[in-house]
Amino acid sequence: MSILSLIIKREFIAKVRNKSFIVMTFLSPLLFVGMALLVAFLSTMNKDSVTQIAVHDEAGLLKKEFKSDKFTHYTDLSVMPLQTAKDTALASYEGLIYIPKVAKVQELKEKVVYISEDSPSLEFISDVEEVIDSVITQDNLKELGFDAQKIEAAKANAALQLAKFSGEESLKGLNEIKVAIGGLFGYLIMMFIVIYGNFVMRSVIEEKTSRIIEIIISSVKPYQLMMGKIIGNSLAGILQFLIWAIVGSLLFFIASTFFGMQMGANTSVSPEMMEAATANVDKMGKFQMYINEISNLPLATLLVSFIVYFIGGYFLYSSLYAAIGAAVDSETDSQQFLLPIIMPLILGVYIGFFTVINDPHGTIATVFSIIPFTSPIVMMMRIPFGVPWWQLALSIVLLFGTFIFVVWFAAKIYRVGILMYGKKPTWKELYKWLKY
Repeated sequence: MSILSLIIKREFIAKVRNKSFIVMTFLSPLLFVGMALLVAFLSTMNKDSVTQIAVHDEAGLLKKEFKSDKFTHYTDLSVMPLQTAKDTALASYEGLIYIPKVAKVQELKEKVVYISEDSPSLEFISDVEEVIDSVITQDNLKELGFDAQKIEAAKANAALQLAKFSGEESLKGLNEIKVAIGGLFGYLIMMFIVIYGNFVMRSVIEEKTSRIIEIIISSVKPYQLMMGKIIGNSLAGILQFLIWAIVGSLLFFIASTFFGMQMGANTSVSPEMMEAATANVDKMGKFQMYINEISNLPLATLLVSFIVYFIGGYFLYSSLYAAIGAAVDSETDSQQFLLPIIMPLILGVYIGFFTVINDPHGTIATVFSIIPFTSPIVMMMRIPFGVPWWQLALSIVLLFGTFIFVVWFAAKIYRVGILMYGKKPTWKELYKWLKY
């Protein structure tokens, strides 16, 4: 067995036997499911609560315009004196909307006051301002001699229909779905790089500070040791992802089976349920169209590219993490070198979500999907939109070519830094190490 394979085996076994690795591997899916259930439960609790708002309208112009719904209930306290209304609102309501007496409706534009101990949400402020604007607008139209009701009735609400040149119906929001699918794969790659890149760096720092590296380096080349750590940790990470996928699939199957049995337990169908089912036929048809559109995406290319960019991106960044671990004596000292590594990943996420969704084949999206340090994220977001094969091939070649260069670059720093102790390196010193 070669020395490199021995190092890979050692790193892999050391990682998978770690208690924290075992606990988080099996606990993480349960935590995600628990958090999802908790968020769903809390959201249902928020829906059941109704915000109580008092209204004191001295002008008598707006109180009828505040319509109660299932989330907000308005109570008219206009018959009370203002101070009494304030005291009542303080004791029993979230807040009080005060509308003073004015000579003209237009004066309400900046005179309505919301009185509350707590700051209201932006959504609530927008709703109240919309009511005020509506009343003022109607009064303005009346003064100008227009019939506000006729104008409101004449308003049209267009619904743009989408179609392909082949004659097939297209769907709204499809670009967002494509970006979400590609963004999920890109985000997984980024998280894997950050998490397991840090594992590689910590492993190097631990061996360096314990001086065990001095014994290992006597029989192993620094390049072999660095590559062994990178590959060993990556295999441990892939194993963890596979376990998460299996456990997650089992939990999903159990949940779907349980809820399916619960739904199928009641065999009687009420007329109301039949009416609801009939009303939802169109929605189900749209949903099926979305499923068909997703199935028409280049899923095979997406999965294969995910594996390729997953490997290339991890090896590229992990070699830099290993070089940083060899250059410093503690994890605290590594912070000054980590920002230049993390910045391209963050840039890739921003480019993906803010550029690809609007122009997936534009210059910015295309360039950053080819640049090796951002291509694992940006290209994964572009693939659902269809990418020319030459761009995909060029991006992969540059990614692995840059990986080979960065490994050579990082190995030179690793070779010198692994035996350096007691001094915080600077960027200038790292540059000198490249010349040794």
